[in-house]
Amino acid sequence: MEVFNILYNNAKPVKKDDILVNDEIRVREVLLIGQEGFQYGIRPTREALSIAQQEGMDLVMVAPTAKPPVCKLMDYSRFRYEQQRKAREAKKNQKVVEIKEIRLTAVIDTHDFETKVRNGVKFLEKGDKLKVSIRLPYRAGQILIQQGREVLLRFLAKCEEVGEIEKDLVHEGRNIIMVINPRKK
Repeated sequence: MEVFNILYNNAKPVKKDDILVNDEIRVREVLLIGQEGFQYGIRPTREALSIAQQEGMDLVMVAPTAKPPVCKLMDYSRFRYEQQRKAREAKKNQKVVEIKEIRLTAVIDTHDFETKVRNGVKFLEKGDKLKVSIRLPYRAGQILIQQGREVLLRFLAKCEEVGEIEKDLVHEGRNIIMVINPRKK
């Protein structure tokens, strides 16, 4: 019988950003800015660290590419919290536009066509983009290609109240594709 020992890593968690803080700053001198915007001027890094410790703050490098690099005195954990909160707010306010696809055939029955149109209108009303495509057989003749284009144009005419065309009819290989955007309200 084998016995396994499980070792736990109790070290500090690894930072997920690339901002240098306190002892991680490895440059000779920095331009030091205080918490309220007061400029200390160009100081050696050790002196800047001692000033940060005296004020009970962290030394955070805010502009590593500047000559000399710019460091600021601030509460780093609060700074990270504010950044994460702003990122969450930005993510909450952005709208993800999904592209829904509806596939038709060049020879489609009226009932099937109406069902696809209803689904397309529903997607457009929800605010999603709609990619409508027609798949052609391998050796489709010009008549079948023209019939496919007419089906797409009929589909667009039925969806005109809730959508407008973004990308016109494109014949790519075996497919005829069109993209419809939801109408702005």
